[in-house]
Amino acid sequence: MDQHLDTSCGGCKKKACNSQKLDKLNTFDWLCDIPEAQNLTDWIEVQFKNTRKGYYLNSNKLDLQKGDVVAVEATPGHDIGTVTLTGALVLKQMKKTHYRFEQTEVKRVYRKARPVDMEKFEEAKALEHDTMLRSRKIAEDLKLNMKIGDVEYQGDKNKAIFYYIADDRVDFRQLIKVLAETFRVRIEMKQIGARQEAGRIGGVGPCGRELCCSSWMTNFSSVSTSSARYQDLSLNPQKLAGQCAKLKCCLNYEMDTYVEAQKDFPSKDIPLETKDGSYYLVKTDILKRILIYSTNKDFLANEVSIPVERAKQVIQLNRKGIQVENLSEAIEQEKQSDFGDILTEDGLTRFDTERKPSRNRKPKDKERRKRPTQTPESDTANKPRFEKPKKRRPDQP
Repeated sequence: MDQHLDTSCGGCKKKACNSQKLDKLNTFDWLCDIPEAQNLTDWIEVQFKNTRKGYYLNSNKLDLQKGDVVAVEATPGHDIGTVTLTGALVLKQMKKTHYRFEQTEVKRVYRKARPVDMEKFEEAKALEHDTMLRSRKIAEDLKLNMKIGDVEYQGDKNKAIFYYIADDRVDFRQLIKVLAETFRVRIEMKQIGARQEAGRIGGVGPCGRELCCSSWMTNFSSVSTSSARYQDLSLNPQKLAGQCAKLKCCLNYEMDTYVEAQKDFPSKDIPLETKDGSYYLVKTDILKRILIYSTNKDFLANEVSIPVERAKQVIQLNRKGIQVENLSEAIEQEKQSDFGDILTEDGLTRFDTERKPSRNRKPKDKERRKRPTQTPESDTANKPRFEKPKKRRPDQP
């Protein structure tokens, strides 16, 4: 048995399920062991450097599986990429990315990559870092307000894609001419945002896991500070910002849960009136449904933690002109009626087994002394009723 095959697909040992793990945006093919799903379409998904993917038609009916390196059609020439998905899931991915057959030019798969293709591809990859540094220097000399974040060469070295970041519109026509004369290739400029740049570079977030933008996220929805306010988070830019210096995308993950939980919460501007004074809301535990009130608006003073239901009850009483005596006393009564303390009911020793006196226990010396002496009558009474006759010697009568 080959130990190098990955059996993570439910025990499937096909090459298509062999997890040649791609660094970014890897798609799990859960239909890889169903022949009907694999033969459903001739479209395949091919991934290039970082997060760039494309969909190509396998018109030559090549036996392609996940992990194969192929040469595909490009404009101009050909490009080298890795097959990341085949079969029915390709159509699902194309629908997810809004791929339009009528508006997009159909590109085809030429062949599996040959050794000559791989040598040329490796040479092109070796030029990317030096090209990026030189292009940054050229853009700086032209005084363009832009940052070139990455450079990607095509597999045949006939074309280079320059990914840049800019806040405003940039006129880079002069830049394209200088880059074409310097590197002798066809130039293509693509503008990306800060989140896309973080996804291309990759990294690990403060949660200890790989960045969402480089592992699975493809659509970047807008994130605002209201997401942090709804979740009652501290508005600290250093904690709320991600690797891209923008607000973290994960602020939107639990947003709906917090909005749903706060629907019946009382307003933060309504104080609670008691005979001791007014209490103001200073902190909220949304998921536990606990409100923390203080006698001072600016800092904690005589803080009291009460549930949402109790706060709503006090507000209704205040509207009727009634002031409660003490908030904490009402809470203790509710807690005692609803919940019980496990430790105080039976005690810590409720699981200990009590030692019972042994029946065969011998009396102590003091007890022996106190026991009355037995009379001869009692001795005869305790004797057995039938005694076993003693054996006699032959010489005895």
